Amino acid sequence: MVSGTKLKKKNKKQTLKTPFSKFPPFFGVIFVVLILVVFGFYAIIRANQVFAANFADNILRPVIGNKATINIEAVFFGLEDHVNRVKYSFVKSDPSQFTQVYTAVSQPADNFLQLDLKKISSLLYFPLFAGEDEWTPIYNGTSEALMAKTFVRPDPQRSYAFAYLVKMDMNNLLLSSVAGINEPGGKNNPGPGKIPSVVQKSNNLVAAFNGGFQEKDGHYGMIVNGKTYLPLQKNLATLVIYNGAKPKIVNYTGQDLGQNVVGIRQNGPMLLENSKDVTSSNAWNMQTWGLTTTNSMYTWRSGIGITKNGNLIYAAGPSLVPQTLAAALKAAGAVDAMQLDINPVWVRFIIFTPLGNGLYNYYPLTKDMTNGGYQDLTGYQKDFFYLIKK
Repeated sequence: MVSGTKLKKKNKKQTLKTPFSKFPPFFGVIFVVLILVVFGFYAIIRANQVFAANFADNILRPVIGNKATINIEAVFFGLEDHVNRVKYSFVKSDPSQFTQVYTAVSQPADNFLQLDLKKISSLLYFPLFAGEDEWTPIYNGTSEALMAKTFVRPDPQRSYAFAYLVKMDMNNLLLSSVAGINEPGGKNNPGPGKIPSVVQKSNNLVAAFNGGFQEKDGHYGMIVNGKTYLPLQKNLATLVIYNGAKPKIVNYTGQDLGQNVVGIRQNGPMLLENSKDVTSSNAWNMQTWGLTTTNSMYTWRSGIGITKNGNLIYAAGPSLVPQTLAAALKAAGAVDAMQLDINPVWVRFIIFTPLGNGLYNYYPLTKDMTNGGYQDLTGYQKDFFYLIKK
């Protein structure tokens, strides 16, 4: 016969122990609410990227500082990457955002006399989508095509990390740069912020793409037509634009950059140097925004490279890090390359089609890029580059 005492112990209600058992009962509720708030905030930012970008740059940075803002961004982009990894383990990634419809003329791409349009075969990590690794012409409303586009996936662990590529025929195009109204020179040293009226009226405008970081994010140098918006720094990747010669990307160490320089823009260390990936070099350990902490952030990134023949290659896409951005540029034929601006909203490549009388239609390279064409024509806070037909 079981004693009353033992029977009481045997029938005693068992308490389920959880990691939160040692905390007050309301702690679990608070934890759940916090998770919901974080995911809610994440959803809001995803749906309102322009608001999020301006909030971070114009409110968070001045109030809590760059470092704290970087840490918040790192958490957000880390969460986004985890969500994507889970999501795309169940669903297939979609390149349809790269099927942007342009005002085009169906013509064979037989005028690419100076562009190497061979298939890219070095990044075959996944079954190919239609058009992946294959160059197709971009028409600007005429029978001429001076640029070609494709996309690759340079990250073997992330099928959703697309790098959109544009190759530009610099035998028939001219590159110029514009300092933004506020960046990088600041309010005391503003730039025009828009493509010159004489260029717009020429009806020869072809494309425009984003420049580099803000002044407070590294003080990277910029000089346009003899005006210094920020002085040059040594040991940085430097895009040099010439009058009468093709642009170059060099590691600036104080050397003479040559004659007839009309534009210079720096933005962090080199990605590629003499066909070698240098994203693991000591230069990338600098304690500046866009490096160190943000190197590991999988976010929208952009970069510019130059082929051995002097043609330009622009690369941009989501869920990239410097190494995968460099890999995409190298696979496309770049021998020297540098990173440009990063994060959604600021990464943009705009294609212009002339309507006559200095008017244009303008389209983003992909559907998920910000269409900054109007800002490029009328006034933009940040610096950018543009291309015109010779």
